Amino acid sequence: MQLSHERPDYAWVLRGADGRRARVNERVLERSFALAPDQLLEDWPAPAAPGALEPAHLEPLLALAPELVVLGTGERQVFPPPAVLAACLTRGIGIEVMDNAAAARTYNVLAGEGRRVVVALLLG
Repeated sequence: MQLSHERPDYAWVLRGADGRRARVNERVLERSFALAPDQLLEDWPAPAAPGALEPAHLEPLLALAPELVVLGTGERQVFPPPAVLAACLTRGIGIEVMDNAAAARTYNVLAGEGRRVVVALLLG
């Protein structure tokens, strides 16, 4: 059996994540960030706690014109305040909330399908 290293059609691959760090391509990130298939927002100004998120925190993500935002909330799924969800939904943009590991897997599947997805991971 021959093995080959698969190279995705998009620039930024989320190789894994937990509540404290994530690996994007070959870099380890330890601060909250957002990622689209063609862009890394390494300095995403977001609080570590999902309950402290505000709609303004999503503006840099929404500026990327995604069809879906995947929000990773750390080691476990914690829903942000309703106003944060409404910031996406009122614009016709879907939002899914999950733990960081699930968010990483979901982002890679959707990006691999060519979808306009943005993943945002809260790390702390």
